[in-house]
Amino acid sequence: MSDTLKVLGQQAPAGTTETILYTVPTATQTTISSIVVCNRSALLVTYRISVAVSGATTSNKDYLFYDKALAANSSDTIVIGITVTETDRINVYASNGNLSFTAFGCETTEE
Repeated sequence: MSDTLKVLGQQAPAGTTETILYTVPTATQTTISSIVVCNRSALLVTYRISVAVSGATTSNKDYLFYDKALAANSSDTIVIGITVTETDRINVYASNGNLSFTAFGCETTEE
């Protein structure tokens, strides 16, 4: 097994569009240590973060955050420590196009 600490994904999704932040590669398990959400606008914005097991379509049970408010020109740092396995996806959504999402973590690959 080999561990790689890295930025797992970065997205600035279009408003009201669910976007894939990170998909776990084949033969890999990932620990997502943190996700940072940055509001680049002067307005309050809401966001959603979900985990789609095996890349399935997002359903109500998948949400970690749903329409969470983020104040103008501020950031949320979410220390989460979740584990996901191959083909699982982290999806993000913003109420407008002024949010940036970054996921950090460790990929463990089979050798």
